[in-house]
Amino acid sequence: MFQGAPPGIGFPTSAEFCTLRAAQNLMPILRAGFTSVSVPGGKWFVDATLREAVNTGMLQGPRIFCAGRALTPPGGIFDNRSSADDDLSDDATGVLCRTVEDFVIETRRQCAHGVNMIKIADSRWGDEQTVSREAIAAVVEEAHQHGAKVSIHSRGSGSTRDAALAGVDWIFHADLATEADLDTVAAAGIPIMPAFTQGEIWAEHASGVAPAMRDRLKAQLDINVKAMAAAKARGIRLLLGTDSGNAAVMTPGKWHGYEAAFFVKHLGYTPLEAILLQTRENALAMGLYGKLGTIEAGKIADIVILDADPSENIAVLGDATHVRGIIKDGKPIDLAA
Repeated sequence: MFQGAPPGIGFPTSAEFCTLRAAQNLMPILRAGFTSVSVPGGKWFVDATLREAVNTGMLQGPRIFCAGRALTPPGGIFDNRSSADDDLSDDATGVLCRTVEDFVIETRRQCAHGVNMIKIADSRWGDEQTVSREAIAAVVEEAHQHGAKVSIHSRGSGSTRDAALAGVDWIFHADLATEADLDTVAAAGIPIMPAFTQGEIWAEHASGVAPAMRDRLKAQLDINVKAMAAAKARGIRLLLGTDSGNAAVMTPGKWHGYEAAFFVKHLGYTPLEAILLQTRENALAMGLYGKLGTIEAGKIADIVILDADPSENIAVLGDATHVRGIIKDGKPIDLAA
């Protein structure tokens, strides 16, 4: 969605501008070979609006499975208030939820606006737990009654364990999860989407990142790789995410395939195993598990044709220069349009 405005834009945080800006990102993502994108939060209900525009054929782009603003407790990652007495602004990425009732009311409101998932947001690095198991469980119960999924930004130990016990549909990151936490996640059968890509790209490719932030990103990434190796050893399902819309450096359409190569390099997956995670398994994050991600009779007919073999070189995934054809919903996409 919206990350920064070009020169001359007077109202870069308006819903109208954000919608136009986000619409520009649809085709670069599709041209990179990604026919589906799972969007865990954004300003206003921009992504839900674009989802409908794509579904009705008004715009061409990937199918979209999306949340609204992240449900943010005081101290959560999206709580950027200058004072504890303030509220978050209407154009904030998060919406402040101080009580369990607040979490339930906002979940109900977002479901009424047609979101596919509710995103809960714990603290930035996971050093402290800002959202209770009671609040997580209340969101899960309410969202599931409306047919919506629930995901959580959880880098910390406590929130990861409590999210699994509360029955969320998947957990983002889980950097600081202990052996005991991972045992709980495994017993509950909850998938984890670590989303390594953003941390690595920020740390290695972003200009203007303060040294302290760069060091923290690298340290957090190392911790997360170890935690996910332990998760893999327990048979926990790992999904491939990127956070690729989360900063200006994460150019839409450029980094969506990066996570597969990271899994191969750092977690010991073969290229074909990583491809399986990115297709068949990732369909879960689209609410389409068992319907999308494999080439079989009766399944959604999405096919990407490359001029290179990703089972030999996983890095070609997501590189638009290697894409020679895309079929979405059984229909060829005009890549020249």
